[in-house]
Amino acid sequence: MSKELQREYPNLMFRRHWDLSAKSLLLLGQCEAYVKAINNTPILPHHYGQLMNVALMKGAQATTAIEGNTLSDEEVQKIMDNQKLPPSKEYQAIEVGNILTAFNELLSEIVNANVDHFISIDLLLRFHKMVGQNLGEHFAAIPGQLRNSDVIVGRYRCPDHRDVPILLEQLCEWLRKEFKYGQMEQSFSEVVIQAIVTHVYIEWIHPFGDGNGRTGRLVEFYILLRGGNPDIASHILSNYYNMTRTAYYLQIEKATENRNLSNFIEYALLGFRDGLEQTLDVIQKSQFQNTWQKLIYDKFDAIRQGSQDKVFRRQRTLALEIPFDKEFTISQVSNLSVPLAKQYSGAGVTEKTVQRDVEKLVELELVRKSGVGYIANTDILRSMIAKRRTPSNGS
Repeated sequence: MSKELQREYPNLMFRRHWDLSAKSLLLLGQCEAYVKAINNTPILPHHYGQLMNVALMKGAQATTAIEGNTLSDEEVQKIMDNQKLPPSKEYQAIEVGNILTAFNELLSEIVNANVDHFISIDLLLRFHKMVGQNLGEHFAAIPGQLRNSDVIVGRYRCPDHRDVPILLEQLCEWLRKEFKYGQMEQSFSEVVIQAIVTHVYIEWIHPFGDGNGRTGRLVEFYILLRGGNPDIASHILSNYYNMTRTAYYLQIEKATENRNLSNFIEYALLGFRDGLEQTLDVIQKSQFQNTWQKLIYDKFDAIRQGSQDKVFRRQRTLALEIPFDKEFTISQVSNLSVPLAKQYSGAGVTEKTVQRDVEKLVELELVRKSGVGYIANTDILRSMIAKRRTPSNGS
């Protein structure tokens, strides 16, 4: 970078102007552990589909909401289901649809086709075109073209538009040298830090007349995905920035004033860690449910011989359909699910029939008494989890 540009844009140093605090290093370690656990845990197709749907919906809703889009989760889901919104919300639907299309295209490219690219000006122009296409007057830029005028964002005077091409060239060259993508396998930490830093630099350079935030966050998503992070966690940072929008803008402003990205990195890592933890929790609950169902099938397989098929199937359905964490009474059984309503609505099925079926599950240790009713005996599964000492709070 020339000395003239250094003086003009002191925050654009194109060097490692951050230090990883002890907290950041801890957060990075936790994030890596969560990612490894997520990447190595099998997920049933229907649960994977649900997680992927949430990732796409939340990611698209969040990155557009930061820029003022007011569509709700339910409305975004309608767009994903190819349903039309009212004409008054058409341009917002296009904004969200553009991000969904971009996510799906990049997921297909990186995860399925195993095709990836260096961060280049052409790639940034492509992402910007994805973000702004078909928005017409609701997008204050030509999609896929750099700005040709100067802009001020809040109190921040963005670089002169004539300097944008050289600044982007220097950014892309610095990223290749600093993070060495393609020369060697990047460490998890390098992938995450590169994603966060690149996002902020695009905000600083502000290369487009509109859509800079969405483009920067799309690049962040791309680098994380390219570096091996799980697709079902692709929404986490955008969602976190949106949920903490005031802090997001404040951290960018402070990084600009201090010419230091240390605090922004720590802020982003905290949200990434929490989001990964929540994603893993959902996966573990799914695995818990799968193991519970396997236990039920094993228990009933052991008593299949000599059982009446109709009674056997009804009792097994009852075991599979009772809720994990909710007490139920005998009179409530037929209302717990549609399959149970069908099983217990036939002729000759009385409350005594239900009572006998529930008592059979108690005998098999799949259900236990609780308060005035019964509850699934999931403690039997928790007893199978590896034992460990619970640290005390004492000295």
